[in-house]
Amino acid sequence: MRPKKTGIPRIIDAGRHSIEGLRASWQEEAAFRQECALGLLFLAALPFLDRSGLENALMVGSLALVLIAELLNTGIEKAIDRIDYEDHPLSKFAKDAGSAGVFVALVNVPVTWGLILLG
Repeated sequence: MRPKKTGIPRIIDAGRHSIEGLRASWQEEAAFRQECALGLLFLAALPFLDRSGLENALMVGSLALVLIAELLNTGIEKAIDRIDYEDHPLSKFAKDAGSAGVFVALVNVPVTWGLILLG
């Protein structure tokens, strides 16, 4: 096992790996690109909605949650696929649970935006 980096070098490495993960997800995952595009459309509407900073933060946060869930779901799927492509109940459970997480995050967007805009 190689020695672990600490301090600033570790932070730089972590940032580089994060950017690589975003780049790979953008290139390989259509769902991630679609969610980014939809998120940008929602973000473009924010200046015209005349909401408080807290309300804007909640609306932006709901969009960010979708991307976070999608990235985690992608990680789960890739890890399961690396282990084995064969059907297994635990693999199915992991992939289905990851997908459910994305679904819950997606449902959260119209609920959050609706409560703020119509409330």
